[in-house]
Amino acid sequence: MASEQSGNPGGNDNDPAGEAGPPRAEAELPCGADELPYAQTERPARQSSPARGASQPALGSAPPRAGSAPRFESAPPRAGSAPRFESAPPRAGSAPRLASAPPPPPPPPPPDGMPAQGKGARVATWAKRVGIALAALLALAAATVVLVIRHYEADLPSTHELKNYRPPQVTRILARDGTRLGEIFTERRTVVRLEEIPSQMKLAALAAEDAGFYEHAGLNYLGMLRALAVNLRSTKTRQGASTITQQVIKNVLLTPDRTFDRKMREAILARRIEQELTKDEILELYLNKIYFGHGRYGVEEASRYYFGKSVRDVTLAEAAMLAAVVKGPRYSPRVNLERATARRAFVLDQMLKKGFADEIQVEQAKREPVVLAIETESLAELAPEAVAEAQRVLRRLVGPAAQQGGYTITTTIDPALQAAARAAVRKNLDAYAKRHKLLGPLAKGRKEPPPFEGTPSGHKVFRGVVTGADDARGTLSVRVGTLDGAVALRGAQRYNPKGLAPSKFADVDKVVRVSMIRPPPEPAADAPSPGEEDDEDAGEARRAASAKPEAPVPLRLELGPEGALVAIDVRTREIVALVGSYEAVRGGLDRATFARRQPGSTFKALVYGYGIHARTLTPATILDTNPQAIDGYKPQNHDEREGKSPARLREAVAHSVNVAAVSALSRVGASNVVAFASALGIQSKLGADLSLALGAYEVTPREMAAAYASIAAGGVHEQPVLITKIVGPDGAEIPLPPRPPAHRVMEEPEAYVLTSLLTSVVQRGTAKAARSLGRPIAGKTGTTNQAKDAWFVGYSTDIACAVWTGYDDAAPLGRGEAGATAALPAFVDFMKQAHAERPAADFPVPNGVVRVKIDPQTGLLAREGQEDAIEEVFVAGTEPSEEAPVPEADAGAEGAGGGTPGELVGVVPASGEGLLPAEPGASPAPAEPGASPAPAEPEHAPEPGPLPVGEPEPPPF
Repeated sequence: MASEQSGNPGGNDNDPAGEAGPPRAEAELPCGADELPYAQTERPARQSSPARGASQPALGSAPPRAGSAPRFESAPPRAGSAPRFESAPPRAGSAPRLASAPPPPPPPPPPDGMPAQGKGARVATWAKRVGIALAALLALAAATVVLVIRHYEADLPSTHELKNYRPPQVTRILARDGTRLGEIFTERRTVVRLEEIPSQMKLAALAAEDAGFYEHAGLNYLGMLRALAVNLRSTKTRQGASTITQQVIKNVLLTPDRTFDRKMREAILARRIEQELTKDEILELYLNKIYFGHGRYGVEEASRYYFGKSVRDVTLAEAAMLAAVVKGPRYSPRVNLERATARRAFVLDQMLKKGFADEIQVEQAKREPVVLAIETESLAELAPEAVAEAQRVLRRLVGPAAQQGGYTITTTIDPALQAAARAAVRKNLDAYAKRHKLLGPLAKGRKEPPPFEGTPSGHKVFRGVVTGADDARGTLSVRVGTLDGAVALRGAQRYNPKGLAPSKFADVDKVVRVSMIRPPPEPAADAPSPGEEDDEDAGEARRAASAKPEAPVPLRLELGPEGALVAIDVRTREIVALVGSYEAVRGGLDRATFARRQPGSTFKALVYGYGIHARTLTPATILDTNPQAIDGYKPQNHDEREGKSPARLREAVAHSVNVAAVSALSRVGASNVVAFASALGIQSKLGADLSLALGAYEVTPREMAAAYASIAAGGVHEQPVLITKIVGPDGAEIPLPPRPPAHRVMEEPEAYVLTSLLTSVVQRGTAKAARSLGRPIAGKTGTTNQAKDAWFVGYSTDIACAVWTGYDDAAPLGRGEAGATAALPAFVDFMKQAHAERPAADFPVPNGVVRVKIDPQTGLLAREGQEDAIEEVFVAGTEPSEEAPVPEADAGAEGAGGGTPGELVGVVPASGEGLLPAEPGASPAPAEPGASPAPAEPEHAPEPGPLPVGEPEPPPF
């Protein structure tokens, strides 16, 4: 063992062939040339070996250069020879035992000629380099992600607003019984709490849009990868991967734009929202926000629109149909029922697949027929006037919050009475149109009124000339001055009830009343621009452009007058019906509220009422009827016979004698009547002159109805009310402005005497047609100059009603038109419906009213045994005390007006009062068959007359 003792671990340096020691077969190992030698070279050298030269490569030294062979201390072994061991070979399967004294000789090079140590070092080096590069890339990616997130976070909206998010909702206006009158909205939505939404609706939405909603944290990564693959294959966006959380963000905080920026912001916000809101809160936002087509947002409005019921009551099939529509409006059952049904089946299958419904439920739902509700919004609104007023009141109370909606406004409108009022107004105006031949076909007359000349402008009524017709387009061509327009007959059913074609509706050259729906376009400038003065081509182009015919301006037919009706409950002073136009359209003019027109003779009731209140006048007061008796003001009567002798006040009221009303005003003082009218509810400005007696100053139908309702209520004025309750989106009631306290204007006996006077108008005056109602009615007709305004204002014991008819431009209604013909019929038709189920009731007679017999010619107490004596009612203390003188022998029997006790039919005195009480339950006599309409009422002078000198001081009221 010389070699072991010599301390040469790799063999003798001088024996390169390795022959110093005899080889031992036991020491040969069956290992490859590049296995064990590599292991041997990796073992560290022993510090005690003196034979290790400085030139031997140490562990951890730099690896050899690529391609160079490593340096060994002795000659390398022959290729294919096994390494020699100094001790016995190891047992099979055990690790070889190396000599402990000297290190083993260096291994031979690998068969491929590459040094083993260099190859391993190279792999380690590259692995290290790759690791560093990957770490750098990961760090760079992380930094990029942080920077990108910070970039998109810079202008992200706050998610805190979702906690108090209030989406736009519908504001509903209801009648007194809960009937829907109309809706106000920017987005038609009604928010419902999640616990109010049935499980089948929630599950259907989840199955259709995001079945894993309650499992993910706002983002569905698997779905995003799947959608990416689908979209890459199709080279366009065909599938989305937005979760319900992302959809809420898109619809509430962001925009629906399909951009990378929006998707990045959406992803960031999704994680935030999931941390700030619960899953139920997110789902509630989603179900109330999403769009269901046809202008409906949220499940509640969608359910009402499609199925006519609240979402609380939908079936599984209906819930699946609603969830199907979310995919897009083209899946609406109102657009394509077949496509919608197929989509519903898909949603139901998804519910079955996800375990949201069992197979039996799904099959039953698939077989359930689709029953859609009637589209009620296509019908005309019942009371757009009340809806508009409710909107105005809401804006005054809550300001800009009204725009967000969600309010419920209850009105005093009675749906049945509102419908009756609209029908009565339309019937009355249709009858007028028929009398004056305003219904198609319109034939050219022998003498047509002159048409308008010039260029029309503004929202006015013009006379135009029919120039042609286009049956294909359904339009009538009308020239208005220099303007060519067209009337679409499909919007003129009022004047074309037979549905005539335009060519059959009106003759060419027929003059018709029209208005412009929108202003005409501005005319093109004829002057050349700078630099074009000498350019012939530019001038030619300009002339060609100016010669090009322009589209006709859309026009609207304005052939007939408009009307208004207001009905007020006498006891509650609630407005039960409000009609401001023939058409029931949103945005139309509410003439009942805003049209200020001359009330005509209907104002006389206030003149006489004040005279009774001031104890200046009584029903037996004798008034002048001769126009010559009034200085400076010459009103005319409609019947010359009424100006030949004085008349009692009752007769003057019944026959609407103008001069008598002016005479009464001169006695009581015009300024006193102005104050009296204001106390009764007339808020319009009135002038204190003699023309006031004939209704020369403009008022609204609502004001007249309020004043007459105060008389009907025994002289107590209370402001009429239309809005009774407003509930906010949170369910809290909004306080309404305090209603002014009621105040007494007339004493009950005074109001009763005035009511008694007004019943004479119906019994034997200008309003005999109202006797057909078969119940006591008090009221007054009214007609202004040239019949520009026609009125009837009256009341029963239950309802006060004012009716007005007239043209918006104050055109005359025409020959033979008056309050009795153009307004009273609407009053009668409405009151007949309003009292259909009400028993006839007499006006109650209060204490303080007395009845005495008077002389019809003088108004004084009747003589003992006077045969032509009549009974009259008085406020106690105002009855005549002087007996009428005996008439001269040549006095005729006609007198200044007669009367019979029958004029007080329906007026029942208080127990123990009066001399000849009317029989209980007596009914007024019916109108004579074929009776001609009441004569036209007189005109009044437009110029005010002088005030009488020394007006009396008004009593307090």
